[in-house]
Amino acid sequence: MSGRFRRWIPCFLTVLLILGMGMMKAHAEEMMELDGASSQRVYDMAELLSKEEEEEFETAIENARKSLGFDIVVVTIEDAGGRNAQDYADYNYEAAGFGHGDSHDGILFLVDMDNRELVLSTEGKAIRIFTDERIERMLDDVYERASEDEFADSVRAFLRDVEYYGEKGISSGQYNYDTETHQISTYKSIRWYEALLALGVSGFVAVAACLTVKRQYAMEEDPKHLKNLNMAYRGDCNFAFRNQQDVFVNKFVTTQVIPRNTSGSGGLGGSSSAGRSSTHHSSSGRTHGGGSRKF
Repeated sequence: MSGRFRRWIPCFLTVLLILGMGMMKAHAEEMMELDGASSQRVYDMAELLSKEEEEEFETAIENARKSLGFDIVVVTIEDAGGRNAQDYADYNYEAAGFGHGDSHDGILFLVDMDNRELVLSTEGKAIRIFTDERIERMLDDVYERASEDEFADSVRAFLRDVEYYGEKGISSGQYNYDTETHQISTYKSIRWYEALLALGVSGFVAVAACLTVKRQYAMEEDPKHLKNLNMAYRGDCNFAFRNQQDVFVNKFVTTQVIPRNTSGSGGLGGSSSAGRSSTHHSSSGRTHGGGSRKF
């Protein structure tokens, strides 16, 4: 190694250190702007909203979070930092610590001006509430306003839909469909009247069975009746050996090919279903739902 080259090594390492510190600073600033521990839930980094609109949405989100029991976040960005829109939404939802409880229940609405894309990212209970069908309807509503650069109205449409579907809750027959592993996780719930009916029916059957057994096996005090019962019991106590043999006659096997559903509608794993919530995994391995649309 020549002496001239060795002299350049410290300069080269210094440049690398400066670049690394710059990237760490940019990352730290981004995380400081998105902080799930604070009460702020509107992050207008693309400056698409007025101050009054931000305050309006903060108040609406705070009230909705209390009544619905899951987190709600609105983010606008000018630069996605090289990430695609869905990855950016999922990553920042996790990194900022958004979400309620251990399952991080919540939904994030991202307006990505870099990729010109609208994104909904859900996690936890919100995945089951906001099914594929509901996500598509929400994207219809926010797209209609955003395509005309009416971003405040787009956020209002998002919040209206969140409250509407949040109050409706998890739809009947809902299930999660992992688009990567193709595994299905069904949602099982019992309503209060179903539990009450099941308890009443099971109680009635149990009492009826106990009364029937007690009546059938009750021993009478009459000696004559007891004698007859004993004689009948002894009279049936006989047995005989028989030479039995099992003979294998024939075997029939019927096969039938069940065709795969390729129509793209209905059924588990199809492309559209009212009760399905399609999920994917973020770079950290956590499970998210949602969807996106270009505008």
